[in-house]
Amino acid sequence: MPIRWVFVRDTTGTHRDEYFFTTDLGLTVSAVIAIYCGRWNIETTFQEMRAELGLETTRGWREKTVLRAAPCLFGLYTVVAVLFHTLPASKRTGAVEWPGKTVTTFSDALAAVRRWLWAEALLPQAGQTMGLDKLPEPVRELLLTTLAPAG
Repeated sequence: MPIRWVFVRDTTGTHRDEYFFTTDLGLTVSAVIAIYCGRWNIETTFQEMRAELGLETTRGWREKTVLRAAPCLFGLYTVVAVLFHTLPASKRTGAVEWPGKTVTTFSDALAAVRRWLWAEALLPQAGQTMGLDKLPEPVRELLLTTLAPAG
C-alpha cells in the first residue's frame, strides 16, 4: 500500500522534528499538516475532561453504565462551556496564569463558573451571605477565587 511521508523540521530549534504519514495520496503536504494540527482542540478537550471531570474513570461495571457516563460528561463539559461563554467578562475571573499562557483553558472556565455559582446563586439562597458580607472585600474575593479552582 502506498504511503505519503511528510517530514517537518523546526528550523528555530524550539520544537522537535515531526514525521507524519497518510495512505491518502491525494492529500498535499500542507493538508497532511493541517489535519494533524486540527486534532489539537479535540485532544485538549479529552485531556481536560479526563483531568477535570473524570472521563474514563467511571466506576461502572455494566455496559449501559459505561455508555451513559461519557455522554453525560460531554454534556457537563458543554454546560460549563456555555455558562462560561454567557458570563460577562467581569465575571470570568479565577484563571490560573503563568508565563506564556495565552488562552483560557477549561479549568479556568470551570473555576469561573464555580465562583459565579457560589457567589451569586448558592450562597445567597443558603442564607450565608451575612457571614460573607462581614468579610472585607479583598478577603471575600480571595476566598472565592482560591476555593473555585479547588472545588
